[in-house]
Amino acid sequence: MTPTLRALLCLGLSVGLRTPVQAGTVPKPTIRAEPGPVVPYGSPVTIWCQGTPGAEEYRLDKEGSPEPWRREKPLEPAEKVMFYFPQMTEYDAGRYRCYCYSPGGWSERSEPLELVVLSGSYSKPSLSALPSPVVTSGKNVTLRCGSWPLFGKFILTKEGDHRLSKTLNSPHSSGQSKALFSVGPVTASDRWTFRCYGCSRNSPQVCSPFSDPLELLVPGESGKPSLLTQQGPIVASGQSLTLQCRSDIGYDRFPQDGPFQAHFPLDTVSSSHGGRYRCYGGYNLSSEWSAPSDPLDILVAGWLRERPSLLVHPGPRVSSGENVTLLCQSQRPRDTFLLSKEGAADPPLRLNSMHRAQNQAEFSMSPVTSAHGGTYRCYSSRSTSPFLLSPPSEPLELLVSVPKWNLNILIGVSVALFLLLSLLLSLLLLRHQRQSKGRTSDAAMKDPQPGESVELDPRAAPDAPQDVTYAHLNPSTLKRKTCAPSSSPSEEPLDEPSVYAALAIH
Repeated sequence: MTPTLRALLCLGLSVGLRTPVQAGTVPKPTIRAEPGPVVPYGSPVTIWCQGTPGAEEYRLDKEGSPEPWRREKPLEPAEKVMFYFPQMTEYDAGRYRCYCYSPGGWSERSEPLELVVLSGSYSKPSLSALPSPVVTSGKNVTLRCGSWPLFGKFILTKEGDHRLSKTLNSPHSSGQSKALFSVGPVTASDRWTFRCYGCSRNSPQVCSPFSDPLELLVPGESGKPSLLTQQGPIVASGQSLTLQCRSDIGYDRFPQDGPFQAHFPLDTVSSSHGGRYRCYGGYNLSSEWSAPSDPLDILVAGWLRERPSLLVHPGPRVSSGENVTLLCQSQRPRDTFLLSKEGAADPPLRLNSMHRAQNQAEFSMSPVTSAHGGTYRCYSSRSTSPFLLSPPSEPLELLVSVPKWNLNILIGVSVALFLLLSLLLSLLLLRHQRQSKGRTSDAAMKDPQPGESVELDPRAAPDAPQDVTYAHLNPSTLKRKTCAPSSSPSEEPLDEPSVYAALAIH
């Protein structure tokens, strides 16, 4: 081989070794955010970029910003690096991609990561279930996320699942924006807790805080609890209210004040608190809930301005057995009236107005008893808002007296019962005494007197058992010993006839 050819071959090899590898031949890395892609304002977040082993440099790009956004060179070749954000702001929100450089060249860019900041400059939306959060197992339900700020989109998240469900919506003419999500089929084998948030139309990665959590209830067949309130079903606007859920079963899926009850404070009562409530009980290890409690209606008084008046016919003092009518009237048109008794556990009586021109309702009690006595108040409401009431009427006290002839009968019956009870007790006592005397007479026996001697006679009495020895009592041999002062005891014969006495020897 000539020197010229040898030089050309070496040059060709050298040129071939220095030819750069084209970008994109190295596999693209993966990108993720920790603890998650949705970050509250001011909270830290870490973006991890994982590439190929031996990578010498990593770069992070943000969509719409000069490239590279950030770069990291590990001290030693590594297959992943972290990009740390100590405090998340609106400036950090956006879509990110990462890529790395290795001896093989530059990798492809990763899939995009959307980093969302929940800004406190927006109010959180509301999340509700249509028609109800109580869903039969295997059925679907519609969740409504809505807010008064006009967001460009809403995102629904499920607890324990970071996958996002998104929907775009257009503002309504009322100025409220909303999105409807279809969820299901719902089963009792999983927890169904959701939150939603809305994002700005101009900055899609700048969003509102999370809504309050909404948990779907899958009722089962276990024992239903009871729901009650210590304040009663009628609560004045502005008053505090607490609902109590009780059960004979030790459920643990409601906030625990004890193993069988929970308290739900509703804080200051407003018109939004009026409605029909039920409660459920469940277990932490299961998504199945109990059967619902019986409904409890919470009525908010003071919402309507007009105060009705309450009258009684024939009067506030009546006798037991009479007919009484309580008349509730309003000066303004009202189609519904309610009558409440102070201290009664039952819900108030509700009647529609019988005479719209007079705006009144008649509550009849026929016949009255002593149980009807008490203090009454009445309220008015509209059928379109059945849980919002007027202020109460002035209290009316109904006094029910018992007639004298009824009182005499009651006294006579009481005396007769007392005499009958006394007679029965006397008979029982007499019977007990007779039984005691009989037992004492049967148990009495004639014992030998002190000092008497008994001679055993081997003769057996007629029909006597073989294991019994009889003693023959002979007056000539039985002596009664008597003691006299300063003399020896004397013996006197007994004059009684001969008898047989059995002495059982075991």
